[in-house]
Amino acid sequence: MPKPILSPVLEKAGIRHAFFTREGGVSQGLYAGLNGGIGSNDDPALVAENRRRMADWLGVEPTHFLSLYQVHSPDVIHVASPWPGERPRADGLVTAMSGLALAVGSADCGPILFADPQAKIVGACHSGWKGAMGGVLESTLEAMERLGARRARISVAMGPMLSQENYEVGPEFRETFLKHDPANADFFRAGTRETHPHFDLPGYIARRLEKAGVAEIDDCGLCTYADEARFYSYRRMTHRGEADYGRLLAAIRL
Repeated sequence: MPKPILSPVLEKAGIRHAFFTREGGVSQGLYAGLNGGIGSNDDPALVAENRRRMADWLGVEPTHFLSLYQVHSPDVIHVASPWPGERPRADGLVTAMSGLALAVGSADCGPILFADPQAKIVGACHSGWKGAMGGVLESTLEAMERLGARRARISVAMGPMLSQENYEVGPEFRETFLKHDPANADFFRAGTRETHPHFDLPGYIARRLEKAGVAEIDDCGLCTYADEARFYSYRRMTHRGEADYGRLLAAIRL
């Protein structure tokens, strides 16, 4: 069975959720474990079985375990029922409906789960650097507010993602952030190569959430690159020259 990572903050609020790891799946080879990536080149039957196990762990029907075609955007959709056919192109989901599990995929980017237990509204978003800078975190909060949530009551859990230690970037990457906001210099530190600093994605996401005024932020503090036994990593795949990679899923439900 899957062995997901849980957020103490969401557990305390009584919200069913999971940051699934590689553990408990049926995929093999490069995808060994619980690969939930419909967009990967893994055997579709094995991916379907992995997703069925995740849905079962969360207590929903596989048809009610919903994920997106992610495009590194600030776009967030309101989910009121399972959708037929193709997955919507977006990077966040929110719902006030029980029995629906909202899932986002990642393999170094940030999987972020949101809950306002009092209003009974939950959300999830996929936040890499591009989505975070583009406003996907704020868009998710705004979509929840349109359903009746209040951000001063919203608890947020940040799942496993690429840590600063393993996130080396080029000088143009840093310049993009500084042009957007000079205060973003806080999220860069020197690396082993003089012109290639290291970027703090979890810190950047947390800062934006703090500025947005959420009630509580829980960062699990785990790095996808560093822990191969539990996590897939796009960057690790790239460094090894492998052909593809598995996708981790994080999900939340009422």
